[in-house]
Amino acid sequence: MSFVLEDLPNLDTALFKIPNLSNLTSQSPSTHAPRFLLLYGSLRERSYSKLLALEAARLLTAMGAEVKVFNPQDLPLPDAAPDDHPKVKELRELVMWSEGMVWCTPERHGAMTGIMKAQIDWIPLSSGAIRPTQGKTLAVMEVSGGSQSFNAVNQLRILGRWMRMLTIPNQSSVPKAYLEFDEAGRMKASPYYDRVVDVMEELMKFTLLTRDLAPYLTDRYSERKESAEALSIRLNQTRI
Repeated sequence: MSFVLEDLPNLDTALFKIPNLSNLTSQSPSTHAPRFLLLYGSLRERSYSKLLALEAARLLTAMGAEVKVFNPQDLPLPDAAPDDHPKVKELRELVMWSEGMVWCTPERHGAMTGIMKAQIDWIPLSSGAIRPTQGKTLAVMEVSGGSQSFNAVNQLRILGRWMRMLTIPNQSSVPKAYLEFDEAGRMKASPYYDRVVDVMEELMKFTLLTRDLAPYLTDRYSERKESAEALSIRLNQTRI
């Protein structure tokens, strides 16, 4: 191994860590119910993204999770209000509380809605020394009024990756959503419903698998190096 390291002159060997299988086994796994935050992207009275999110919430609850659904009503546009706005504080506190998330948006003009994006944009990439979304699991879903599309879920995946979330492989896209819910707002039996069950099962499994390991899974060489350099600068300043 020493020969291999000597062949990597640009590597800070003091900060280099070889991934270890033993570190991927939690010594004291959490026993509390997994915590999920669900976001939806419409303010309509009969919002199909909300109905789909609520259906997902029921499924996660049936699997033993603790679930909270954020209502985006009265959430201001990003940068149009201070960070201590009540709805912004509510959203950010829920993000910090959660261990996994579900993002569900309508597709409008081939993209997620502005309401959905505004919620995501209000989530900070960092809060002090904490990254609120890093290592959390994520499931993405969309509804559309026409034929099945994956434009919005693909965009949500990009955002999830940018925010360092563990976005699960499965996803849900419900076309002609107005046909898939009854008058009471419950999703009808169909292959689309079965897919939602699949997605929530997978989200639950990935969350149970990774929630205690998130700090290790998201530990990065580049950030260890940056932190070491910042510490060195601070210590040198104290000597001046």
